[in-house]
Amino acid sequence: MITAEEADELTRVSPGTPTGAFLRRFWLPFLPSDAVAPGGEPFPVRLMGEDLIAFRREDGAVGLVDTACAHRRAPLIYARNEGCGLRCVYHGWQFDVTGQCTDMPAEPETSRFKQHIRIKAYPVRERNGVLWTYMGEGDPPELPELEWNLVPEENVHVSFRVQEADWLSSYEGEIDSAHAPILHGRLDKTSKRSNTMAARSGRPVFDVVQQDFGISIGARRPTQEEGELYWRVNHFMMPFYTLVPPKGSEWAELTGHAWVPIDDTHTLCVGFTYLPDRPLNERMVDVFTNGYRGRETGHPSRLAFDDTVPHNVPYWRFISKYRHDTNYLFDYELQRETYFSGLPGLWVQDSGTQSGATHLAPRSHEHLTSSDAGLVVARQAMRDCVEAYRTDGELPTIVTDPSLYRVRAVAALLKDGVPWTESLDGFIRRAGGEPLGYEVP
Repeated sequence: MITAEEADELTRVSPGTPTGAFLRRFWLPFLPSDAVAPGGEPFPVRLMGEDLIAFRREDGAVGLVDTACAHRRAPLIYARNEGCGLRCVYHGWQFDVTGQCTDMPAEPETSRFKQHIRIKAYPVRERNGVLWTYMGEGDPPELPELEWNLVPEENVHVSFRVQEADWLSSYEGEIDSAHAPILHGRLDKTSKRSNTMAARSGRPVFDVVQQDFGISIGARRPTQEEGELYWRVNHFMMPFYTLVPPKGSEWAELTGHAWVPIDDTHTLCVGFTYLPDRPLNERMVDVFTNGYRGRETGHPSRLAFDDTVPHNVPYWRFISKYRHDTNYLFDYELQRETYFSGLPGLWVQDSGTQSGATHLAPRSHEHLTSSDAGLVVARQAMRDCVEAYRTDGELPTIVTDPSLYRVRAVAALLKDGVPWTESLDGFIRRAGGEPLGYEVP
């Protein structure tokens, strides 16, 4: 097992860090397409510790460039988005989506100096309402074949929010299958979640398997039927994706996140809920969008965000009201009467606990147990990959083989003694728009 200090090192993602260099070799989902309109206001972004500006030219092309002009470092957040790119309001220098300077209106017409000026820029691709960027060395690989980003628009709900936690703590919270019945529990037992198989079953026992895409964490629980086990298999896919199986048979949706590092202490949480073979239930989409009776659900609702955040703050549009300085709107009376946690809604409960008591609590203060087996293996796998890239330039196969992302999380009933790795593998690697292929308990 890697040390606490080595785990803390994995959270350091700025330029020049081993983890940062490794993560930059993957495509990063960083904005929804509608965050930048043609010819519209530039949008401030922070990724991997770098401050950047996203914009969409009038012709639809999207750029992701340095936050400062190359002339005298004036902020491009105030730039005019016109013609071929961003025009700095200080002296009028203009830059296209590649970072190339295309105009210097205060210089002589005969000057060729602009041809030698370029600001930092990263390539952007757009697919199914999500903008992706590649910040690494060399030619970018193909986009990952993630099912949630390939199904028709009506089959998926995607959300973005900022979380005040490092990316490691964030994804570890979702591959931890033990917390769900406790953290998300209710005292009144009236919610549908209270009646799920995971909530009704006993204490989980974990079986962790390394895969070509990352790791699988199988959690088995006894049921009320003799000789029957309830298995929930979550996945961690390189470098920061988590997949969660359906919670029940009513809607049988697949969920998960991309936990994209903003910097060492903040994470962009890209959430997705989808059905591979049919549109999402309209009621589900409405609950995700508008919340439920004033509470948050599996995605941040339109009412969750703080509309007082200035537009020069990175990811201003996706900063929620539920954060450290608002105490996540914790409600002690709610804790006494309704929600076990006192935190108002599913993702708020996750965010409030994943963010920790402080932003920078060292992992040397942790006391891990058997229920943490998945995150222990995930940390080791990530550490091994970072070290292999740092010492030998070696990358995992998933970087060059985007088909390895065709994976689903699974929840199923199996007879005691039947190996889940063999029985469920066909459902795990079934991604591609096909039905689940099994009945969700």
